[in-house]
Amino acid sequence: MPNLENARTFKTDYAGRELVVEIGKYAEQANGACLVRCGDTAVHVSVCMSETAREGMDFFPLSVDYEEKMFAVGKIPGGFKKREGRASDKAILTSRLIDRPIRPLFPKGIFNDVVVVATALSVDPDVSPEPLAMVGSSIALSISDIPWAGPTGSVVVGFVDGKYVINPNVEERAKSSIHLNLAGTSDAILMIEAGANEVTDAEMVGAIMYGHEEIKKVCAWIADEIVPAVGKPKKEMELYHIPEDLDAAVKEYGYDKLYAALDTFDRQERQAKQAEAEAEIIAHFADIYPDQIREVKDSIYYIVKGIVRAKIFDGVRPDGRTLDEVRPIWCEHGVLPRVHGSAVFTRGQTQALTTCTLGMLGEAQRMEGLDEEEEKRYMHQYNFPGYSTGEAKALRSPGRREIGHGALAERALVPVIPAPEQFPYAIRVVSDIMSSNGSSSMASVCGSTMALMDAGVPITAPVAGCAMGLVKDQETGKYVIMTDIQGLEDFLGDMDFKVAGTEKGITAIQMDIKIKGISEQIMLDAIAKAQNARRHILGKMLDCIPAVSEKMSDYAPKILTFKIDPDKIGDVVGKQGKVINKIIEQTGTKVDIEDDGTVCVACYGDVAAAKRAQAIIESIAHDPEVGDMFVGVVARVLPIGAIVEFAPGKSGMIHISKLADRRVEKVEDVVNVGDKVKVEIIKIGDKGVDFKLLEKFN
Repeated sequence: MPNLENARTFKTDYAGRELVVEIGKYAEQANGACLVRCGDTAVHVSVCMSETAREGMDFFPLSVDYEEKMFAVGKIPGGFKKREGRASDKAILTSRLIDRPIRPLFPKGIFNDVVVVATALSVDPDVSPEPLAMVGSSIALSISDIPWAGPTGSVVVGFVDGKYVINPNVEERAKSSIHLNLAGTSDAILMIEAGANEVTDAEMVGAIMYGHEEIKKVCAWIADEIVPAVGKPKKEMELYHIPEDLDAAVKEYGYDKLYAALDTFDRQERQAKQAEAEAEIIAHFADIYPDQIREVKDSIYYIVKGIVRAKIFDGVRPDGRTLDEVRPIWCEHGVLPRVHGSAVFTRGQTQALTTCTLGMLGEAQRMEGLDEEEEKRYMHQYNFPGYSTGEAKALRSPGRREIGHGALAERALVPVIPAPEQFPYAIRVVSDIMSSNGSSSMASVCGSTMALMDAGVPITAPVAGCAMGLVKDQETGKYVIMTDIQGLEDFLGDMDFKVAGTEKGITAIQMDIKIKGISEQIMLDAIAKAQNARRHILGKMLDCIPAVSEKMSDYAPKILTFKIDPDKIGDVVGKQGKVINKIIEQTGTKVDIEDDGTVCVACYGDVAAAKRAQAIIESIAHDPEVGDMFVGVVARVLPIGAIVEFAPGKSGMIHISKLADRRVEKVEDVVNVGDKVKVEIIKIGDKGVDFKLLEKFN
């Protein structure tokens, strides 16, 4: 049982709200843990580290999991088991948000497993749990005995009516033109994830700088108040390192060989020469350092990294491009005849095949989570198969990277998707990466724009994206920004800064870094260069498809939307759905009816079927009046007249005296069951509707 005498509570102002952190009451066996509260939102965060390093590990095994507990918003989970299952996409994206700013601050050479678990226990719609989880992870690590160079702080920044807002509430989020997740230390920015409604570079940079001021306050609070009071001494750990004598020997023997191998702009030739040089170096040292081959390989890696970075500082990129040059672009659209919209976008060796599928609004993705969103009409999915990098790797379900890249592309395009009132379709876009050598997520943004245009989706503006890279000398502060980074530059560089937008402004940003933050000036330079690249790429895309296609695919559904009185929905649906099912059967259409009376009727091919269904539904929802005319079918013949069904579930009588202008001896002399007739209402009484016959169709 925890010693509650040692429990501590810390409070601070967090952008106008009180932030409360409780330490020492929960999860006492974790290396570090805290409960973070703000308003009615409460998030518990714990961090644990294994006692020993994982054997054979050559990367830092950090795992971050964000848990959404449905009880946090008073819901029982769906499904048969009625318990939380696989993490939602939103939870996975939040896990990535937590991971990215804390990862660069762990010491190099640590190979112990570190696991961070953040659990949303109570959620107030006006207080998002995501920034609290990020702040909680910083606190848990800071007070733990795990070596870590924090603290960090995190906020969400909105832009409402020309003013920046920290951690906006529900109403402010609905009106905000920026949704920026930001994390950093007191000195620098570590992580940016943003969606925006075509904002200017200056507005986006202003949001980042505004948010960083609040982050500085959070960092100071953790460092000056919480850590001195409850922080544990950091463990003295034996970190993995390359022995100096081995490193010097490998450099002396292998530097010139590796430099010569890297002195070519052709990727395949360079990779072949590099592999040959590395094999020769490893073979040379196999007898000298038989038990330290791993260290030899790591030394080779750092030699290669140093050579490539030095060349970039001299303005020489691995493929020979200038620092601001975008790789050659080739694209096409309409490549798949049965698909509603398709396009291929190729930039260098990165290629995305994107398809667009249109469906009824009822096919929108249903959401089950902790926020207010109940469904998603525009869906963007991203796939990264092994063959895209030449790997013999079996297909698997989407991982965190695929989900993250798909969400980024979706965020970039949402601001230009037409409203359902203008374009009443659910839209699914899928980007399959056919080849990858860097910046495939931005290629998917470009390919998706073209696929949407090819499908006839009236987007408000085309969107393009580009990834910027960074090489920075930590000692001198000198840095170089590269436009449209390729795989090697991403792998050996310090930053992957993706910016997507229209000609008018930014729609999405994502920044990942490997160093301990970037300055405002670096950010300004990167965003400015990204704008130039984006405009160049947009020009190439519009050369291929200058405008939205005026004609939709013959294989896409044709949808009519109209309104009926919500009180009449029951009449249209009928008991146990009999009326609506009969309309669907008769017309061969699909029908969706919303609670507000919005009706969507879809058909394939000729739109006439949808118009027939619309006419039937409107006739059911319409209160009949004298003088209204309908086309119906004779359902029954009686001695005194004929019963005509003029809409499913609605009928009236033509009295024998109203079948013709002359005397009719027998009803069957004029009409029979199954005859199609045109009638006019002449009377509406307690017993129903009376018609007169206007026309009989053969």
